[in-house]
Amino acid sequence: MRTCRASAAGKLTVVLATLLLVAGCASGPSPRAWAASVCEALTPWRAEISKLTSSTQQQMTAKTTPPQAKENLVRLFAGAEQASETARRTVEEAGVPQADQGEQVAAGFLAALGKVRDAYGRARDTIDGLGTGEPAAFYDGVRAAVTKLNEEYDAGALDTSRLHSEELKQAFDEVPECR
Repeated sequence: MRTCRASAAGKLTVVLATLLLVAGCASGPSPRAWAASVCEALTPWRAEISKLTSSTQQQMTAKTTPPQAKENLVRLFAGAEQASETARRTVEEAGVPQADQGEQVAAGFLAALGKVRDAYGRARDTIDGLGTGEPAAFYDGVRAAVTKLNEEYDAGALDTSRLHSEELKQAFDEVPECR
């Protein structure tokens, strides 16, 4: 009889542990907590992208040699790529909000940040592949790479106004981290 009790207690323990795991996996952050986490991830990213954009514009008009410009632009775009990946990873770590359409909204943010990261990576690779022997050709290539980057960036831009969850729209409007 003792064996039956031990076996039943063991099964109960396994069932309870499984329920706790399932409940833990199924529950994500509240809409407000998730929105705050996302905005906390995006605030430094936006600041870094703004700084890098300004530096890129300065680099495009600075009197430098093509090799210097190439080195600087490759470094700038690599920084933007890394900042975008850091933001994407932080949003991923925020989990999936417990909200209507929460999974789709979270996936949309991750996809948008991934597209932006990849656009910066492609711009970096394009500029890194440009020859610097002919300055006019080099700067034409840089302009083309930056134009393409801007198009890709705009196509993958984050737009919280297009969220399909009223709970999350409200959370983004209300949490101080998003203001």
